[in-house]
Amino acid sequence: MNELMPTPPSPVLDRVLDLVRFLRQRCEWDAAQTPETLVPYLLEEANEVADSIGHGSDGQLQGELGDLLLNVAFQLVLAEERGAFTAEDAVRTLEAKMRRRHPHLYGGKREDWELLKARERAEHAAAPAESSVLAGLARGLDPLSRAHRIQERVATVGFDWPSAQGAFEKVAEEMEEVRQALAEEPSPALEEELGDLLFAVVNLARLSGAHAMRALAAANRKFVDRFEQLERLAPARGLVLGEASLEELDALWDEVKRRGPAAGDVA
Repeated sequence: MNELMPTPPSPVLDRVLDLVRFLRQRCEWDAAQTPETLVPYLLEEANEVADSIGHGSDGQLQGELGDLLLNVAFQLVLAEERGAFTAEDAVRTLEAKMRRRHPHLYGGKREDWELLKARERAEHAAAPAESSVLAGLARGLDPLSRAHRIQERVATVGFDWPSAQGAFEKVAEEMEEVRQALAEEPSPALEEELGDLLFAVVNLARLSGAHAMRALAAANRKFVDRFEQLERLAPARGLVLGEASLEELDALWDEVKRRGPAAGDVA
């Protein structure tokens, strides 16, 4: 008999659930919380986990994963209290889902992940509209991740470029439409054209094997690192931010780029 877990279940989740139950009984703030009031904290903790991973900080990640786990446990306890389902129900549902989506690990044949999920959506749809390829996408996703997921979904029915080259050419087409919109003053179509360009860039990233959200997050970190170096370097070069010309700042920026990431003391 195939088992999902090769070892006995860990008591760790039970300990976290017991902690939440303890807090609910003894803390007024915890006792007053509802699934809805905790959503902002759940999203915040998920973002902090992602930020810790992005910065490669295992010490920070340990704490943030604990905070996220607490929020997950809170939702499970609240569901238990209202009689909706238990943590055991949630884990059993997860186990069954992973068995369906990894048939090759349980005696079946390997199938495409997105096609498996599409079949699940079709089987569970209560109405024709709910069987849409795009049904069930989380509304709370950041726009870059949502664009990525939309494109992944429609790709399962063949609505996709055969290669990244097609997506690249689409980006070039959208760039030209943005250029034309910029030439108009005012340009009511500019924001729409910029949105089309961003959507096309997400598609290019996806078909290139990247994820636009991760790529942009890395670019943000790189820019912040370089700009902070620029701020430290400016006084040594006799420049005052806010007074220096763009040409001077560009030259300083190029120097920072040559120094590389996380440069040492300003020379």
